[in-house]
Amino acid sequence: MLDASNRSGGTAELAVPAPPLPRAGLAARCARALLSPWARLSLLLALLAGAGTVVLLLDPQRLLTHGWPPQAGGIAAALVFGVGYGLCTVAFVPRPLLNLAAGALFGSQLGLATALAGTVLGAGVAFGLGRLLGQDALRPLLRGRLLRAADGQLSRHGFRSMLAARLFPGVPFWAANYCAAVSRMGWLPFLLATALGSVPNTAAYAVAGARASAPTSPAFLIAMACIAVPALVGTVVAWRQRHRLRGR
Repeated sequence: MLDASNRSGGTAELAVPAPPLPRAGLAARCARALLSPWARLSLLLALLAGAGTVVLLLDPQRLLTHGWPPQAGGIAAALVFGVGYGLCTVAFVPRPLLNLAAGALFGSQLGLATALAGTVLGAGVAFGLGRLLGQDALRPLLRGRLLRAADGQLSRHGFRSMLAARLFPGVPFWAANYCAAVSRMGWLPFLLATALGSVPNTAAYAVAGARASAPTSPAFLIAMACIAVPALVGTVVAWRQRHRLRGR
């Protein structure tokens, strides 16, 4: 028997319950877990740990310093060296060693160009990895006063801050890359400041590597002075800033 008619004389429609929404499948839940910020951060840490392990076990910087690949020469060898340089910097190989090798293998001018290209490549790879895999997980952790101040400086004055970080040798290359990636700094200011700010230090090491066979030559002595003076200035500035922060 149907329900009673409504007051206007029409027949009331029976309410049909909506079908229950299907639950997300196992594949969808796994995909969300794998794409979560902490899962991506774990992947970044695993990649960096793997790269560091490869450096310790295989010592790839030795291949670069001995002119790998031996069958290549000229521009081809410089291109291969530049790519290897960039990948080695992502794996925490010290840039001074690679800069010296670039100067020793290719001379001052081509060695400088090759080292700068590898520097920008390595910085770009590290910045991209940090931005893609680490930013979403790490940004909510920026709660301390110093961390918020550093993030604000990098986000609002990206080019100027990164240029200063590249000019002063006391800031580790990898640390500047990943700190910039966590901030809101853009790609263009980061890469441009890296390219310009890395010129003086890279040129000094490239010239020193190219003139290492003549350690008493004026070019070698000037290059070593250009390496030592900024390092000394950076140490003094860092020491004064440390005491200033303690006094606050």
